[in-house]
Order: sequence, then C-alpha cells, then structure tokens
Amino acid sequence: MGSAWKRRFKLLVQRFWQPTSACMTCMPGSWGNVMSLTHWAIAFKTGLLTGVLALLLTFTPAAKWYGNRYSNALLVGCLTAIGDAYSHLSHYRFHALEHIATGVMSGLFALAASYLFEDRARRVRAVWSRLFGQSVR
Repeated sequence: MGSAWKRRFKLLVQRFWQPTSACMTCMPGSWGNVMSLTHWAIAFKTGLLTGVLALLLTFTPAAKWYGNRYSNALLVGCLTAIGDAYSHLSHYRFHALEHIATGVMSGLFALAASYLFEDRARRVRAVWSRLFGQSVR
C-alpha cells in the first residue's frame, strides 16, 4: 500500500510542474511577465487542478494509460486543458485556443520528460558525462 501512495505522490508532482510550465508558456506575455504574481497564481492553480485530476484517475481503470508514454502525454494534455479552462478565462480572442494550446504544451512537456527522465535520467547523465567527462552515477 505504501508504494502505491508513493507512486501517486510522484505522479501528482509530475502533473503539477508540466501544466504549470505549459500555462506560463501559453499565457500572453508570459515570459515578459514572469515575475507577475498574478501569472504565477493562475499557473499554479492550473497545475494543482491538473495534478488533482490526474491523482483521481489513478483510482480508476484509466490509470493504465500512465504506463504508455504517448497515452500519458495525451491524457496529461487533456487534463491540463480542462484544468486551465476551469482555472481562468482565456486571454485570446478565440476562447478555447489558450486552453488547447496549454494542453498541447503540457502533453509535449510530459512526452519530453518521459524520454529525458526515464531509467533514472540515463540520457541526461550520458550528456553530462560527455560534456564534462565525468561519470555520474
């Protein structure tokens, strides 16, 4: 029982940073307003809602989708779009465009993270050792 909750907590943390980063990327003027507390509050709310939705899905048969990197990215993207739509109104002219863009970015972040951080970040450690000539375990 303890390992299942540990895995759920890890999933919650992962599903928090991906939507938060995607929300900061897709909001208009995001990188110009990176120090804006309002932007960060909206991004954190989106990340938290997505993380809670992802956590709730672990109690359903849909939890098996987290095992495949592509279905995981699709699921995270859809959950992020839902969380973003719930957390704030769109800033774009077409109302759903920002939420869909945020979902797509979050799915891409989840897909990239699945490649970079699998097997205890083997790819990151290989690049690090190649750049700096040090073996990192």
